[in-house]
Amino acid sequence: MSDRLSVFKTYKLYVGGKFPRSESGRVYEVTDAKGKWLANAPLSSRKDARDAVVAARKAFGGWSGATAYNRGQILYRVAEMLEGRREQYVREVAEAEGLSKSKAAAVVDAAVDRWVWYAGWTDKIAQVVGGANPVAGPFFNLSTPEPTGVVAVVAPQESSFLGLVSVIAPVIATGNTAVVVASEKAPLPALSLGEVLATSDLPGGVVNILSGRTAELAAPLAAHQDVNAIDLTGADAALAKELEIAAADNMKRVFRPGPADFTADPGTGRLTAFLETKTVWHPTGSLGASGSAY
Repeated sequence: MSDRLSVFKTYKLYVGGKFPRSESGRVYEVTDAKGKWLANAPLSSRKDARDAVVAARKAFGGWSGATAYNRGQILYRVAEMLEGRREQYVREVAEAEGLSKSKAAAVVDAAVDRWVWYAGWTDKIAQVVGGANPVAGPFFNLSTPEPTGVVAVVAPQESSFLGLVSVIAPVIATGNTAVVVASEKAPLPALSLGEVLATSDLPGGVVNILSGRTAELAAPLAAHQDVNAIDLTGADAALAKELEIAAADNMKRVFRPGPADFTADPGTGRLTAFLETKTVWHPTGSLGASGSAY
C-alpha cells in the first residue's frame, strides 16, 4: 500500500499568458464519458471573457507584425511540446471522448500533425491568396492578405482535441489573436493546451482559453465591440443564430461552417476565413517608347 497522498491537478484558465482562476471563484465538475468525476474546471464569467479580449487586443500588434516565418517557427515549437506530452493528451482525450487508448492515441497524433500542417502554411498563404493584379494603366496593383484581428472561437463540443487544434491553429497562423471558449463538457484538453502554449514561445495573449458554459461566454464575445470576428463551430443552431444577430452590431466577420469532419483534409478554408485583402496601387510613371519607364 502506498502512503502517498493523491496530487489532484488544478485546472486554470489561460489568459494573457497567465493562469488565473475565474474572477467569480466558481468551478464546475467535469466527468468522463461514463459519468466519473475527473476534475473541477473554472466556470468563467463575462468579466473573464472581457479580460481575455483585452489580452488578445494587446497581443495583436506584435503577433500580426511578426514575420510569417517566425510565426511558423513558434507554431512548430507548439507541436514539439504537444508531442512531448503525448501520453497526457491520450489519457485526457480517452476520458473526455470515451475512446480506447489506441483510438485516443490516433486522435492525438492527428492533432499534432494538424498543428504542424498549419505551421507550414504561415509563410505560404499570402502567395496563394495574394498577388499582382492586371490593370489598364501605369500602375502596380498588389493584393495582400492581412489578419482580421481578435477572433472569438467557439470550440467544437465533441472533438475536444483534434477539433480544438483545427479551429485554433489556422486563426493564429494567419496573424490573428484568439479568445477560445473550450468544449463545455470536455474542457480539460483545452486547458492543458494552455500549459503548452505558455512554454512554446507564443507571446502571452495570442491565445486565451476559457472554460465554462458555452452560451454564457459566447454571448458577450459576440456582442463585444473590440472582437472583430467569431467562429461558431461549437455553437448549436439556436445559439449560432443568436450569436450572429449579436455579431451584426459591429459587423463582425462570422464563420458558420456546416457539420465538420475534423479527420478530413482541412484545406485552406479556415486559413482564409479570417483574412482581409488589402489592395495597394502604386504608379509606375509614364510609359516611354520602349514600354517601360519608372
